[in-house]
Order: sequence, then C-alpha cells, then structure tokens
Amino acid sequence: MKIFLIGFMGCGKTTMGKKLATKLGYLFFDLDHQIEAELGKTIAAYFTEHGEAAFRQLENTKIKAFDYPENAVIATGGGTPCYFDNIDWMNANGLTVYINMNAQALAKRLEKGKAKRPLLHGLDTPGLISFIEHKLEDRNPFYTQAKLIVPGISLNADTLREQILAIDPLL
Repeated sequence: MKIFLIGFMGCGKTTMGKKLATKLGYLFFDLDHQIEAELGKTIAAYFTEHGEAAFRQLENTKIKAFDYPENAVIATGGGTPCYFDNIDWMNANGLTVYINMNAQALAKRLEKGKAKRPLLHGLDTPGLISFIEHKLEDRNPFYTQAKLIVPGISLNADTLREQILAIDPLL
C-alpha cells in the first residue's frame, strides 16, 4: 500500500515518514526531495525563479508521474493536497494520513528553519503564527479529506503504525 503523509510544513511528515517506513518495512520517499534532485536546485530557488504557480504545476505532475513501489511511505509538501485534484488522486491511490498540529506548535518547530522555506521568509514570530493560522484555515478543507487524521504532538511511529493497521490489517 502507498501511504501519503500530508499536513502543514513542520508537522513531521519527513521525520515520521522515515520512521514509519522502517516500522512497516516499506520504502520512504520525500516528494520535495525528489523534485529538488530532478531540478538540481532547491524548491526555494525554484519558487524565486518561477513562482508558486509554476511550482504547484510541477509538483502536481511529479506526484502523479513518479513510479512508486507498491509498499511506500511518501511525505508530500505542505501544499500538495490543496492544488489541482491531488488529494483526490492520493486518496484513490493509497492511504492519506493527515498529521494535524495547531499554529503555535507549528510556529515553534518552524522558527529556526524559516530561511529554507520560501513562504516564511521575513516573518517574525507573531507574523509566522498569523500566517500559519490563515494557511491552515485555507488548507484544512483539503487536509481533512485524508482517510486518517492523527494529532502531530507526541505522535510516534509505533502509534501511527497501529492506527494504520486498524484501517488495513493486511499490511
């Protein structure tokens, strides 16, 4: 089964994805890292050169065109489910798991790495929290279409594995 981890940047999709893949004996893929490897540049650089709309189109193409093995955990970008028909495609092609966190917890995690995230450049702490709150408001209608919604605070790979097995015990 393909397991797509979705949620806001900083919620732990990559970290949890690697751990979950190990627990399940699956391969792990990070969509952003795949795109960066193909482009030969960071997503931040691509954003700067081409803009968000071009990136979202590229992201849409890449998530659907990549030949994922049957047993894979895929960490998506924070906005991936929110554009085009990506959430519908992921739901049709695997299990979607939304790692849910509030704006304050996300801001705390993102504070130090803002420079690497194109949407966060130049935001102070109150601005970062406000930005995240507004983005979550926009994105939650997509995120909450996931087949499994889990709290990101204190989430561990064993707990996530058990919740996934409750949905599909044949894993």
